Amino acid sequence: MIRLTERLSLSYFGRKKEIDINRLQKIIRSITVLSLVAAWPLSIRAQVPPSSGEISMYTGIMAAAARGDAKQIEGLIAKGENPDTRDGYGRTPLHVAAYGGHHEAMRVLVLAGADPNALENDRYDIVTIAAVANDIPTLKTALVLGGSAKNITSRYDGTALIAAAHLGHAEVVRTLIRAGAPLDHINNLGWTALIESIVLGDGGQRHTDTLKALVEGGASVNLPDRNGQTPLSLARSRGYKEMVSILQGVP
Repeated sequence: MIRLTERLSLSYFGRKKEIDINRLQKIIRSITVLSLVAAWPLSIRAQVPPSSGEISMYTGIMAAAARGDAKQIEGLIAKGENPDTRDGYGRTPLHVAAYGGHHEAMRVLVLAGADPNALENDRYDIVTIAAVANDIPTLKTALVLGGSAKNITSRYDGTALIAAAHLGHAEVVRTLIRAGAPLDHINNLGWTALIESIVLGDGGQRHTDTLKALVEGGASVNLPDRNGQTPLSLARSRGYKEMVSILQGVP
């Protein structure tokens, strides 16, 4: 059995090269992260709203939530329907109403006992749904109704703040910071919201504004990724000059 020690010998095109095991592990981690990142945009949008086919199959309170029919929701609950019933994807009527931006329906459901922090099958809540959609009115409604900006959501153990930072939703980020979102939460990719605004952004105005909002809100500019790269080094390596300027300006 071959034992990996301090260094690893590899044969490449017939030439023997030695690679530091620590460096190799970093490369492997980077490849793993990149493969996850490639799937992330699809996964984030996989807080999948109910399709037209699913909606056509809804009955009772789920159908009323999809239409935003608050009055019918009240009547159905009065007759005994469960405000936290689930569809095949684990969505509650509240999730469905949030996807549709039906605020009065959301209020009626929570007043009747619906859980404002319920997670669907992909572990998304109404706060994260609104954050990803860049829907400020629905986000504010969700927060007023008891949705928490502190929830750990998604298969990446992230937060609504991280999702919003990834997408460059600066005003959503500001709203979540005011609501007490954890600024320096690290997801299972090893990234904070600040790092995501850099590595999953394009260095343009939206993501730069997002990074600025996070810095002004008190997010740490020193927490590195798993490879030891700080936000400043990540922005610098990508040529994101305005981000570099913002990060260098932090005492």
